[in-house]
Amino acid sequence: MKRKHKILITLIIVAIMFVICTVPAFALTESEVQDQVNSAGRESVTGNILVWFLCAIAFLKVSQKIDSFMSALGINVGHTGGSAGGSSSGGSSGGFASGGLAGVVSRSFTKGAEKSATDSGSGGLSGAVFNSSLNKGGGFANKVIGNVATGNVSSMGTMSGEKASSALMSYMGYTALGEGASDIPSFSDVEIGGGRITATEVTEEHPEGIATAMYHAGKYAAPDCDFTTVQSADGEKWYKQYAVDTVQKKPYQAPDGSVAYNESIIKKLPKAPPRKDRL
Repeated sequence: MKRKHKILITLIIVAIMFVICTVPAFALTESEVQDQVNSAGRESVTGNILVWFLCAIAFLKVSQKIDSFMSALGINVGHTGGSAGGSSSGGSSGGFASGGLAGVVSRSFTKGAEKSATDSGSGGLSGAVFNSSLNKGGGFANKVIGNVATGNVSSMGTMSGEKASSALMSYMGYTALGEGASDIPSFSDVEIGGGRITATEVTEEHPEGIATAMYHAGKYAAPDCDFTTVQSADGEKWYKQYAVDTVQKKPYQAPDGSVAYNESIIKKLPKAPPRKDRL
């Protein structure tokens, strides 16, 4: 028993020292990061980010060992998961401490990346890792995008602007194909969140761009109008629709004083399908 106590104390001291040593890194402001980039160069800074990310992974491993040892002593800390990119949007029945120390760190890391994705915070180290993964169409970025895309707008927020355009390219698997891939669309006016994705899609068939909308199959019923089912990079299914020809009527007053209409054909998205939680 004394040996177990010594090991436990040693592991706790290691964890505490890790936290103390890494606080300055997580407390960096954006201006300080930019100064480092300007003085040390992007390659050097990228290397530093990788080192800190590896340290975070090492901390997760240490946390797992602490959790297992404390459980052996009869202290219930929850069962530690092994993924550093676990979702924080789906929620856990175990609450904040679910998954032990490693689970807490993992959820905090992912939450920081989600804040960076929705521009509700810089995200610190996790935001930098998210942006790096986004540029490659990596699994961590796609997991975070999926959390935002399928999450609740009130708690998760939404993605829009230039970052959302890059996110949709990654989330649909196009970024990972590389620059040499052919028949790749581009997106603008993108908004992601709440189980819905809207955008203007430019392709060879629609060089001028066409409005498109996707609805998460887990949150929305299948549309009544024509649609296709597509799969995002994280394996989620989405109902996809394009704008269709629609008659637009604009009223005007005729010479005799009556109301008449000018009719024209425009491209317009069909009415959104109903949400499953409102059926």
